[in-house]
Amino acid sequence: MRMFIDQVNIHVKSGKGGDGMVHFRREKFEPRGGPDGGDGGKGGDIIFEVKATLNSLSHFRPKQSFAAEPGVNGGASQMTGRNGKDLVVHVPPGTVIYDAETGALLGDLTDAGQQLIICKGGRGGRGNQHFATSRNQAPRMAERGEPHEEKMLRLELKLIADIGIIGLPNAGKSTLLSVLTNAKPKIGAYPFTTLEPHLGVAKLDDDTTVVLADIPGLIEGAHEGAGLGHDFLRHIQRTRVLIHMIDGQSEDPLADFSQINTELSLFDTKLGQKPQVVVINKIDQPDVQEKLKDIQSSFKKKKVELLTASAMARANTREILIAAYKLLQELPPETLEEEALPVYKPEVDPNQFDIHREDGDKWRVTGVAIERAAKMTYWEHYGSVRRFQRLMQKLGVDEALREAGVQEGDTVFVGDFELEWQD
Repeated sequence: MRMFIDQVNIHVKSGKGGDGMVHFRREKFEPRGGPDGGDGGKGGDIIFEVKATLNSLSHFRPKQSFAAEPGVNGGASQMTGRNGKDLVVHVPPGTVIYDAETGALLGDLTDAGQQLIICKGGRGGRGNQHFATSRNQAPRMAERGEPHEEKMLRLELKLIADIGIIGLPNAGKSTLLSVLTNAKPKIGAYPFTTLEPHLGVAKLDDDTTVVLADIPGLIEGAHEGAGLGHDFLRHIQRTRVLIHMIDGQSEDPLADFSQINTELSLFDTKLGQKPQVVVINKIDQPDVQEKLKDIQSSFKKKKVELLTASAMARANTREILIAAYKLLQELPPETLEEEALPVYKPEVDPNQFDIHREDGDKWRVTGVAIERAAKMTYWEHYGSVRRFQRLMQKLGVDEALREAGVQEGDTVFVGDFELEWQD
């Protein structure tokens, strides 16, 4: 059974950079050759790409963790390690990507082929060939690969359609979609027939088509999560014009109309402002014909223009589509709202750091640059350790620790590494 999923949490991790190598040439006639340690390869990126043939997030159900390939370590003879392969994660048009931990909007992917790099692969570490100088011709230092990036993401799908079909359950939305397009939603004479949104393409003429979306029926309290409404109200946000289907056999069609518009406005004020084609459905039924004039009169008092139709009998359905298309044509050209653009928050200065005294003679240093440098250090090579010490001085960590009261022999933690303080 096919499952429609429009919200999912996943974990993504880019590839770690390959380690640079400490190595010296040892050929037959050059027993003391110079450094020739190669560089590590770059780790693979995590890239999200829109795939037009997808229409739900259901393919994330069996797999919710994704990792790109790490870079290969450098080799002797200045051999650079191979770069890790990027991992492309396909999503349907209309996918909004949030950082699950902070709630920050990372991107909004709408167009087929559109790509967004979510996690960058770590750069490869440099081999000791790069650290040779006139004063140090045999450097015993290199860099480990830059650490990977990882994130917990929340993906939300908002269906992209020109026209959305809304209304209470059993108002005839799915029937209208099936009549106007080739979509085949499940249809039945009972509430909540539609359990998931459906898309269809309607053809007005040889050169003009529009995309319609049948949105599951809304009930009172939908904006708070009642019924199916809360999960699917977001899909209406993508549509530009709404066809509002009203069940002509309802006890109070005007109250139904008001209820749906209230739910739209409570969920998002902009939804209540979208232009609507309001339709009284099921006019082929005798009981609807009897009270049709009273229904029309009540809507006229509210200054609401009303169309009549029977989706099941295919009466006036073409007129509904044309009216909706005219409203669509009258709207100004669509502009991307701020929230619909890929968002990149200003990054914190990576050189910033914090110092905390954990317990007596134990200290912890935190910061992007200093923790990354610790992970990229070959602690078994004296030259690499000295380089890390110089970086601590350059960033001001040494001075800050002294001002905080660090003493000879105290333990300093930087990320996962434990160091002993010595002056």
